[in-house]
Amino acid sequence: MHSHPEAADTLIFGAMLYDGTGAPGVERDVALRDGRIAAIGNLSNWLAEEVIEAEGRALAPGFIDVHTHDDTHVIRSPQMLPKISQGVTTVVVGNCGISAAPVSLQGDPADGGPPDPMNLLGERDAFQYPTFAAYVDAVNAAKPAVNVGALIGHTALRSNHMDDLKRAATGDEIAAMRAQLEEALTHGALGLSTGLAYGNAFAASTEEVLSLAEPLAAAGALYTTHMRTEFDAILEAMEEAYYIGKHARVPVVISHLKCAGPSNWGRSAEVLASLEGARKYQPVGCDCYPYSRSSSTLDLKQVTGDIDITITWSTPHPEQAGKLIKDIAAEWGVSQQEAGKRLQPAGAVYHNMSEDDVRRILSHPATMVGSDGLPNDPLPHPRLWGAFPRVLGHYARDVALLPLEEAVRKMTGLSARRFGLTQRGEVHVGWHADLVLFDPAKVRDAATFEQPQQVAEGIDAVWVNGVLSYRDGQPTGERAGHFVARGTRDAQVF
Repeated sequence: MHSHPEAADTLIFGAMLYDGTGAPGVERDVALRDGRIAAIGNLSNWLAEEVIEAEGRALAPGFIDVHTHDDTHVIRSPQMLPKISQGVTTVVVGNCGISAAPVSLQGDPADGGPPDPMNLLGERDAFQYPTFAAYVDAVNAAKPAVNVGALIGHTALRSNHMDDLKRAATGDEIAAMRAQLEEALTHGALGLSTGLAYGNAFAASTEEVLSLAEPLAAAGALYTTHMRTEFDAILEAMEEAYYIGKHARVPVVISHLKCAGPSNWGRSAEVLASLEGARKYQPVGCDCYPYSRSSSTLDLKQVTGDIDITITWSTPHPEQAGKLIKDIAAEWGVSQQEAGKRLQPAGAVYHNMSEDDVRRILSHPATMVGSDGLPNDPLPHPRLWGAFPRVLGHYARDVALLPLEEAVRKMTGLSARRFGLTQRGEVHVGWHADLVLFDPAKVRDAATFEQPQQVAEGIDAVWVNGVLSYRDGQPTGERAGHFVARGTRDAQVF
C-alpha cells in the first residue's frame, strides 16, 4: 500500500467504464497524468488538480471518426466543434479518393475550382499542400482540438499528374502517383483511398488501382474505397475491392457501406454475406453512418426521378439550397436532368436507402461508425454534427439495435486497431488519454436535416491527449490534438 497518495492531473470518480473492447461497463475511477491514462480502479487515495464526479455516467475512449472530409477544416476551423461536441477525439481524413495533400492543382486558376468531388474540401485556395509533409506541418501548426490521421486520395493523385481525368492513367502517370504515395507513407499516412464511383476516377482501371496499392503492404498501410458502385452492381464492386486488397496483400475498408437506390433496397443481407465470405480469406471491414440518406456533390447519374434529392448548395443558383430538385425543375418548367445540369456544381442529399438495410449494416460486427460529414456544406447532412450520439442514443438506447458496449467498440477500439492508431481507442494504463464522459440516458443527436448545425445533448466532457477540451455543451478553448502517424495495425481484429 502507498503510505502517501498518488497525484494526477485529473481524476474521474465513479464512472461506468466502457473500455472500447466490447466488454460490458464496469464501475471504475480513472486518473490522467501527462496526457496518458495513469491508473484505473478504485483510486480513492489519489489526489488531483481537477476532480470530476462521474456519478455513474458512461466513460469511454474518445470516439474515432474513421470517415471524414475534415482535411482542410482541421486547419481552417481548428476548434472542430462539430466533432469535439460529439465526443470525437480523432478524425481520419482523406476518404473517398479526396485528400488535401499531396495536391498541386493543374491548369489556369481562371478555369475554376478543383475537380469534382475534391471541391467538397473547398475552393482552389484550400489546396495549399503540394507534399504530404507540408500538410502534416500545417495540421500541427493549427493545433486542432482533435487528432488527425490521414489517407491519400487516388483522385487527388490523378489530378496532380493527368491532363484528363476521364481516362485511365498511363504507366508513367501511375509511377508518378506511386512516388507521391510512397512519400506520404514515409510521413505516416494511413493508406490509400479511392472514390471509383465519381466521374473523375471511374475511368481508372482496376490495374491502375492495383499498381498504386502495391507499396501499401511494406508500409503496413491499408486500402479504403468508396466503391465503383453502391447501386445494382454492388456485389461486383465489392469483388473488385477484395481483389485489390488480396493482390496488394493489404486490409480493405469499404467506405459507407450501403444499398443505394430503391431497386437495391433489402439487399443488405446479400451484401453482408459477401463481406463475411471475403473475411474468411482476407482482412475486410466497412464503416457506415447511421442515416438512410446520403450526401455528396450532385451526380446527374442519380437524377432519375425515382428518389427525392435535396439540393444543399449550388454555385450558379445558391438560392435553391434546401429545395427538392423535383420542385426546382417544376418551378423552372424543365426536366429534373435539365435542372440538375443548370444547378452544377452543386451538393445534394439523396433519399436513397432503406432503414432496414441501415440497421442491418450498422449492427454487423465488422462495421465501424464514420460520419462522412461535409463541413464546408452550407446546409450539411446532420451526420456532420450527429452521427456518434445518434448511434448511442437512437440506435443503442431507444431502438435497442445493439448494446451500448458494442456501439462504443464500433466507434473506438475496432477503429483504432484497424487503422493502426497506436495506444488509442481503448482505456488501458499508459495509453493516450482520449476520453469522453456521457450520460447514456440523455445522449441524443439534436442535428436534423432542417437544422443540422446543432450540438448533441448528453456529451458532458471530452479529453484529448489528457486535456479537457469540451464540457457541458461548450468547448473549453483548449486544443490538444495533433497529427497522428500510422502505427502498427493489429492484424487480428479485422
